[in-house]
Amino acid sequence: MKPSIPKGTRDFSPMQVAQRNYIFSVIKSSFENFGFQPIETPSFENSSTLMGKYGEEGDRLIFKILNSGDYLKKADVQLLNDKNSLKVTSQISEKALRYDLTVPFARYVVQHQNDISFPFKRYQIQPVWRADRPQKGRFREFYQCDADVVGSKSLVQEVAFVQLYDDVFTKLKLSGVCIKMNNRKILSGIAEVIGAADKLIDFTVALDKLDKIGVDGVINEMLSKGITQDAIDKVQPLFNFSGSNSEKLNQLKGMLQTSDEGLSGVKELQFVIDSIEALGLQSASLEIDVTLARGLNYYTGAIFEVSAPKEVKIGSLGGGGRYDDLTGIFGLKDVSGVGISFGLDRIYLVLEELNLFESVELPKPKVLFLNFDEQQQLSSLKAINRLRKENIKCEIFPDVALSNKQQKKQWKYVSNRAIEFVVAKVEGEVFTLKNMNTSNQSECSLSELIKTLN
Repeated sequence: MKPSIPKGTRDFSPMQVAQRNYIFSVIKSSFENFGFQPIETPSFENSSTLMGKYGEEGDRLIFKILNSGDYLKKADVQLLNDKNSLKVTSQISEKALRYDLTVPFARYVVQHQNDISFPFKRYQIQPVWRADRPQKGRFREFYQCDADVVGSKSLVQEVAFVQLYDDVFTKLKLSGVCIKMNNRKILSGIAEVIGAADKLIDFTVALDKLDKIGVDGVINEMLSKGITQDAIDKVQPLFNFSGSNSEKLNQLKGMLQTSDEGLSGVKELQFVIDSIEALGLQSASLEIDVTLARGLNYYTGAIFEVSAPKEVKIGSLGGGGRYDDLTGIFGLKDVSGVGISFGLDRIYLVLEELNLFESVELPKPKVLFLNFDEQQQLSSLKAINRLRKENIKCEIFPDVALSNKQQKKQWKYVSNRAIEFVVAKVEGEVFTLKNMNTSNQSECSLSELIKTLN
């Protein structure tokens, strides 16, 4: 049987790994420039840590891990006979692969609260898993690159995250990126004004799908969730909300004049917009999007989503928001946090489509020692040992060439890996060095070799 990998997962070639590492290094550099510290958490958590934190749709996408050993032994026979998978799952699976990095981070903060100095700024670059339907830019295993601040309610953090997004995409030379922003308090205010406050989750989940299923799809979903036609008519202007950020804020003030929570959200959004207009952005743009809801239940204030340049058809490149009491679900109350995430895999696809990987090279030796004579091997290995102590990347072709055909194979290896220098011959303390870019060949001592390669 031909080997394969699960749908929604991928193998990566050496060049793809080098390109991905390039993105990682840019993001990591910006994270640290903005004062964030790295942490890591396990790839799987207790199911109780994850379940119920992402809404009904999110919970369905969590990969469950079967208990070790005879996992059916403790399962209720009646539930098995009834094929009640939802209730059986809790009996046969106590752990699950992490769905994102935010909830594990909240668990980390609560568990290590006595060792943390607040406000705590952390970044985390690790894979996550979702049992989603694979499609372009959407995988079942993918990396997230998160940055969060907990222990501060200051809106200065939101301003910094907009700047952080801009900084990363500028360094990646990715122009045309749009940072969309909204506030969950505004959405709560709208739900209150239209008389659908009790349907807030259903309202926001449906509204968040506007760009995917269109106006008719959103209306049908709202109706199916029990939101009245009268309420939908009142919210209809949101479907075609336009104008500058200032104009949108003024429209929201008028729409939400009877909702204190809604006006609070407008005020918060106004602060971030005004601050960014005063500070300026390098390459990205910032735009208010009142249909942006991000269907995760834990967001309570600002919400972000980053869209790719218009010439690339792909989903969001990142997102995030403020969560005023996420740690409260683990027993630590009143610790406000805000964070964002970069979607590495989609960023990779965009950079690839726009040919922005030109400067990325595969790791390779600076110099290769050819192996044409078994008597020279030890001398070559001694020289290589010295070069590596000088931090010069080098290697020897492992197999001795006993024929012209085998020698050609070594030269082809040099060509395929685009190696810059070759030591073609070693005689005592004399090295025959060839520059593959210029074809110049010379004899030199070991010290001269080191000087040339450095």
